[in-house]
Amino acid sequence: MSYLETIRSAFEAIWSRKLRSTLTVLGILIGIAAVIMTVGLGEGASATVNSAISSLGTNVLVLTTGSATSGGVRGGSGTATTLTYADAKDLASRSVCPNIVAVAPMVVTIDEVKAGTKNWTTQVDGTSASWLKVRDRTVAEGSFFTPAQVNDGAAVAVIGSTTATQLGIGGAPLGQEISVAGVPLTVIGVLNTAGDSNGINEDDMILVPITVVQSAIAGSQSVSLVYLEAQSQSALGAAYDEADSELLALHQITNPKDADFTITAPSTLESTASSVNDALTFLLAGIAAISLLVGGIGVMNIMLVSVTERVREIGLRKALGATPSAIRRQFLVEATTLGLTGGFLGAAVGVLGAVLIPHLATTRIDIVWWAVAGSIGVAMVIGLGFGVYPAARAARLAPIDALRSE
Repeated sequence: MSYLETIRSAFEAIWSRKLRSTLTVLGILIGIAAVIMTVGLGEGASATVNSAISSLGTNVLVLTTGSATSGGVRGGSGTATTLTYADAKDLASRSVCPNIVAVAPMVVTIDEVKAGTKNWTTQVDGTSASWLKVRDRTVAEGSFFTPAQVNDGAAVAVIGSTTATQLGIGGAPLGQEISVAGVPLTVIGVLNTAGDSNGINEDDMILVPITVVQSAIAGSQSVSLVYLEAQSQSALGAAYDEADSELLALHQITNPKDADFTITAPSTLESTASSVNDALTFLLAGIAAISLLVGGIGVMNIMLVSVTERVREIGLRKALGATPSAIRRQFLVEATTLGLTGGFLGAAVGVLGAVLIPHLATTRIDIVWWAVAGSIGVAMVIGLGFGVYPAARAARLAPIDALRSE
């Protein structure tokens, strides 16, 4: 039997059992699609988190408050009010921390903002004039507030483009008056668009001098967090040590373990996030791979049933001169065809899902082409691997016994 005849016979056998073959292909298809989308989901989540962390800058430290204890219950990091604007101003002194070039304290609140007859609830950040440099942002219109305006408590604001649109002042925002928690503010600038970062719209915010927020809006002298920009990435360690030592001294803490603040480097967060995402991706991919194993068992099952049903056909072929290798080859071609069909269809469904799902939900799925190619290769291996035993069993049948069987 020629190779062409073998392939033709294999396709005829598959086509004659369409329902059974379709169910077998479906099992492999689901497994392949699940692996592709699972790996893509993990890669997308990792890229999203890393992008958000990287946006802070490679030479930026994030200083957050410690934990508060209420009623004997210890809260999480950031629940205490241990950092103040005075701490931030002290860290900004080059004589105290020579490796820190910019400091941007933050008082973060969520408030209702009004402009004329329209209102919008958004994030209101009280900060200093250094925020623009530390966060590597730019102004599209107008200007950012100055250190003098921060010191004088000027009633000014810089807003994001989304906020301007929602308040109905997107056309001519400069000079417009808005009010935050009843405090009137004049818009002096609009930030350039930055898009979403880890699910947060960076264009929907209002920046106000920290002195105004502390005195009139938040009513507290504490700060939520402080961004510290080092001279360079190589100076990050020295900047960390300077900030840590100075804050311990300011807060009169002798044991570093009792520190009421936390200093974090984004690079550390990125490494931790990557490790967690990798572990999660491998776990989900492993679960999806189980369905591939089930699909492979389905291939073996249909091939064993096929051998049983076609005993007389196999006997007749052998009686007419077909060699065991030709019989074995035919069943291997059938099994491989089922595996590859499921592989290619599964890859198509996986890629299609990776493209469509992000449009239907706020989930990023990156198409990982090595996973697509690898899945198709695995499908072929499944077809071959799980088809070997049924093919060998068919090849071992004796012609006389096969023709005699009912």
